[in-house]
Amino acid sequence: MKRPLNILIACEESQAVCKAFRKLGHNAYSCDLLACSGEHPEWHFNHDVTEVLNKTNLILQNGKKASVKGTWDLMIGHPPCTYLAVSGAQWYYHPDDKNLPVEKRRPHPKYPNRAKDREDGVNFFMLLANARIKRIAIENPVGIMSNRWRKPDQKIQPYEFGDPYSKGTCLWLKNLWTLHPSKETEDHGEKIFFKSGKSQPKWYSEALSKARTPEERRTLRSKTFPGIARAMAEQWSIQIALEENLLTESEKKILGADYKTLDRLNDEQIQEIEKREQQLISFWLNKR
Repeated sequence: MKRPLNILIACEESQAVCKAFRKLGHNAYSCDLLACSGEHPEWHFNHDVTEVLNKTNLILQNGKKASVKGTWDLMIGHPPCTYLAVSGAQWYYHPDDKNLPVEKRRPHPKYPNRAKDREDGVNFFMLLANARIKRIAIENPVGIMSNRWRKPDQKIQPYEFGDPYSKGTCLWLKNLWTLHPSKETEDHGEKIFFKSGKSQPKWYSEALSKARTPEERRTLRSKTFPGIARAMAEQWSIQIALEENLLTESEKKILGADYKTLDRLNDEQIQEIEKREQQLISFWLNKR
């Protein structure tokens, strides 16, 4: 590859996606108001993402200034979902008003500011979605943004990318290909069933029980699984390299002249796409 890509991962303290891009040799940085837990402060902006987007503050958590030449090739955003996910809808209105029309319901007595918090969440989501970056991916669970903005371009599961867990995740994409399954597993993870008849993934239930604070609960609940992080790094690196003419002749040969014409909706051709992409990834990793 002729140059590394500039990648910004917004709202990511875990650095899961950041490290997946770094593994491929890219100039990737995470950004979050929380200090990073991924053990690489030299790759982490520990402040407001808007200051990183406009490059007014590129000081990293370790105190040094990041070197970002040119523009961001890609931003992946993980905006907080607390007030956007459908799972939180029960906390918006007074429990005694559940049979009333929405416009007549009172705020929940424990969370009187929930409506304002939701609007702040929507505005931040849209700030990321409308950033002046050529390629953007916004990740969030099923929530209100499908109605407030538009339907997601894709819904994915961890097991489609090799992790034996279930967690429905939506992707809103700008100038990016949808992710195809990679190293898929038939193991969708254990579930816990409640007396009400409802169920919950076991990993999710255990994460909630282990959390000591609401902040810790949010962090555990919003984790990015390794397989999804890997697929984002691999597949979107290849797409950008192709579009920006960054592949060497040897790398183009690995993908094949017909790579871009292969049908990503055809299972057999997806297998061929995956095979060639993994050959290119192996080539990149062996050169590092």
